[in-house]
Amino acid sequence: MPAGTCAESRPPLPLPDTPTTRKVWRIHDYRLDLTLQCGQAFRWQRHGPRWWGVADGKPVELVQNGTLLQARVPEPVPDWAWLENYLQLHAPLPAIWATFPDDPHLHRARAQWHGLRLLRQPAWECLASFLLSSCKRIEQIQQVIERLCRRWGDPLPALEGLPTLYSFPPPGRIAAATEAELRACGAGFRAPYLLAAARAVDQGRCPLDELPRRTYPEARAALMNLPGVGPKIADCVCLFGLGFLEAFPVDTWIARVMRERYFRGRRVSEETLAEFGRSRFGPYAGYAQQYLFHDRRMTDRPREAHLHNPPSG
Repeated sequence: MPAGTCAESRPPLPLPDTPTTRKVWRIHDYRLDLTLQCGQAFRWQRHGPRWWGVADGKPVELVQNGTLLQARVPEPVPDWAWLENYLQLHAPLPAIWATFPDDPHLHRARAQWHGLRLLRQPAWECLASFLLSSCKRIEQIQQVIERLCRRWGDPLPALEGLPTLYSFPPPGRIAAATEAELRACGAGFRAPYLLAAARAVDQGRCPLDELPRRTYPEARAALMNLPGVGPKIADCVCLFGLGFLEAFPVDTWIARVMRERYFRGRRVSEETLAEFGRSRFGPYAGYAQQYLFHDRRMTDRPREAHLHNPPSG
């Protein structure tokens, strides 16, 4: 056989920057199922081992098989940094755990739910989602958000074999809606809060893009200037949308955990609980919060509906 014949018959290998529709990562200390269904994001659906949803405005299918994570998108992309950032694939979980005190309650939650990660979601989508989350079960929140996306979002390129997904509507489109239209999508009493937030963001009165460059207290205070945004929602947006990992949201579940396990059942205020959480667990307090939250929610799930706090909470 002439030299080079075999090589000439093979297709050339793609260059590192060649746009592709699939990507595989080798991952460690990562549980996709826990991360996507623990109550921090509401746009993911599961069918068997496959998850599909919208990350950073792009439709994605994800499958985890042990230490391998595979992603598929409908159109070639030149790089995958956007998805790595959204999924926080490179967050140093062992190093994060090493910063925590010797806490038996957190150790138990970590052993039970090891691999749960915090996502980094688009800030506006995160804010709107948690404004809509109050007093609803996770399944209901997902339904309301899906209606909003179908009404004011754009259809995204289709993933073969999956239903059409829609982009999250930008604040300007929600700002142009009426309260009645938002209520018709299921927003209920949260409709005026969502409308006010959309108008504030759209008009630049709440510059979400600038908040990650501010301090955590400054970003939290700016969010709490919005109608219907209390400490809990502000902290959720700081933690899941702005990257302030010291944020410690306190909702019904965390309040129960903290009062029972750290305050002997005393009825201390939610703000005191948040301050205690930040002080005890340090710069990655948000990770501790999410593990304690998920542990309590899953423990009580057979007996209670998993509700989120009212928007003033």
